[in-house]
Amino acid sequence: MAEPKLTRIGLAGLAVMGQNLALNIAEKGFPISVYNRTTSKVDETVERAKKEGNLPVYGFHDPESFVHSIQKPRVIIMLVKAGAPVDQTIQTLSAYLEKGDCIIDGGNEWYENTERREKAVSELGLLYLGMGVSGGEEGARNGPSLMPGGSFEAYKYIEDIVLKVAAQVDSGPCVTYIGKGGSGNFVKMIHNGIEYGDMQLIGEAYDVLKSVGKLSNEELHSVFSEWNKGELLSFLIEITADIFGIKDDKGDGYLVDKVLDKTGMKGTGKWTVQQAAELSVAAPTIASSLDARFLSGLKEERVEAAKIFKSGGIGDILIDQSVDKQKLINDVRQALYAAKICSYAQGMNLIRAKSIEKGWDLKLGELARIWKGGCIIRAVFLDRIKKAYDRNPELASLLVDPEFAKEIIDRQSAWRRVVCLAINSGISTPGMSSSLAYFDTYRRERLPANLVQAQRDYFGAHTYERTDVEGSFHTEWFKLAKQSKI
Repeated sequence: MAEPKLTRIGLAGLAVMGQNLALNIAEKGFPISVYNRTTSKVDETVERAKKEGNLPVYGFHDPESFVHSIQKPRVIIMLVKAGAPVDQTIQTLSAYLEKGDCIIDGGNEWYENTERREKAVSELGLLYLGMGVSGGEEGARNGPSLMPGGSFEAYKYIEDIVLKVAAQVDSGPCVTYIGKGGSGNFVKMIHNGIEYGDMQLIGEAYDVLKSVGKLSNEELHSVFSEWNKGELLSFLIEITADIFGIKDDKGDGYLVDKVLDKTGMKGTGKWTVQQAAELSVAAPTIASSLDARFLSGLKEERVEAAKIFKSGGIGDILIDQSVDKQKLINDVRQALYAAKICSYAQGMNLIRAKSIEKGWDLKLGELARIWKGGCIIRAVFLDRIKKAYDRNPELASLLVDPEFAKEIIDRQSAWRRVVCLAINSGISTPGMSSSLAYFDTYRRERLPANLVQAQRDYFGAHTYERTDVEGSFHTEWFKLAKQSKI
C-alpha cells in the first residue's frame, strides 16, 4: 500500500496481542504505524494486514521513522512485557516524541508503576495512560474490553478509536475512562482476580460432578452447554463446555484428561490478594483460588501424599455415594452461581476501597457494564451487577442488593448440600466453601469476635468496646482469673 501522509496512531510491541490489536484498529478505519524491536515481527504484522483485508498497517524497523510517521499529537500504544521492558520502550520512544504526545501502556502493569511513569513522562511534557486490555488474543482482534486510566486529556485523544475498537454490547462499547493515575491497571488487576475466582469455582463444580456424580466428559459437555443458556451464561462457562468436547489429538479419549493438573499464573491474582490484605478487605474466594494454584504446583508432593494416605485407608474419594445425577447437577449449578456472587462482591469491594483511598471516584456500575463484552469474565450476570449499582450507587455489598439477596436465599440450601457432599467425599472445594463462610459471616449480626477481642485485651491490654456502654475498656483479666482460682 502507498504510504499515507501520516498515520492516526502507532503501536509498539508485536507479540500476538499487539499484532491483533493493531489489525483491529486498522480494520476500524484508523491507519496505524507498527514497530517492534525484533523487526521480523513488523514484517509478519504487515503481511497479516495484507491477508486480512488489505488493512492500513504500516511497518517501521526503527523507532525514529516509526514515531515520525504518526500525526500530531502522536499517540503510541505499547504492548510489551510488564516491568523493565516498558521502561526501556518509553526511553526509546520518548527520544523522538514531542511535547503533547501521548504514550499508552496496554500491558498488565502494577498500577504504581503506571503512576511513576505518568509522573516521569509529564516532566518531558508527554501524556500517559495505563490501559487494561482484556479478552485475550481473540478479544484484541475482534473487540476487547478496555480500561484506560491516567491523563483524561490523553483519553480524549483516543476516544474516537477506542469506542470503535472495543467490544460492542447492547449498552454500548466496552470502554470508559476509568479514572486518574493507575486506576485503569488496578481495575484490570481486580478483573483478573475475579477471573481466578471464577475459574476455581468452575473447576470445583467439575470436580464434584466428575468425582462424586461420575459424569463422563460427554455429559459434562452437555451440562455446561445447558448452563450456558441460563443465569451462568458467560465466556468461561462456554469455553469450559468446549473443552469437554475436544478429543485427544495424540491418543484415545478426551484431551482434558491428559492435561497435567498444575495451574500456572502471571501475578495479577497474587497482586489482588496482596491488595486485599493491604486494604483490610476480605476476599476469601479470590485468595482460595490463588492457594489452589499454589497447591496444584506441588504435583510431586501430592503424588507422594496420596500414597501415604491411601495406605492408611484414605482413598481419593472417601465415600462412594450413590447420588441422583440430575439433582446433583441442579445443586451444583446453584452453588456455583451463589459462590460467584460472593467472588464478584469481594472484587467490587476491593475496587471501592482503593477508589476511596486514592480519591479515584470509580463508578462500579460502569465497570460492570464494560465487562459485559470482550473480556474473559464477560457474563450476562454483569448486567445484574450494573443494575444493582444503578439502583443504589452506595450499595455496601452486592450480597445485600435485594435481587442478589433473594437469589442467594433461593440457592443457599443447594449450596450447603454441595459443600457438605464434597466435604464428606473428601473433595476440596475451597472456593465454594470459603464463599459460603464469607456469606455466613457477613449475614450474622453477632460473631465470636468478642472472644478474640477479650483475648487481645487479656494478654496485650488492647482494650475493648462494650455492647451496652460507650467508650473503650480494659480489664485486669489475669488478676480476676487468679482470684477466682483461689
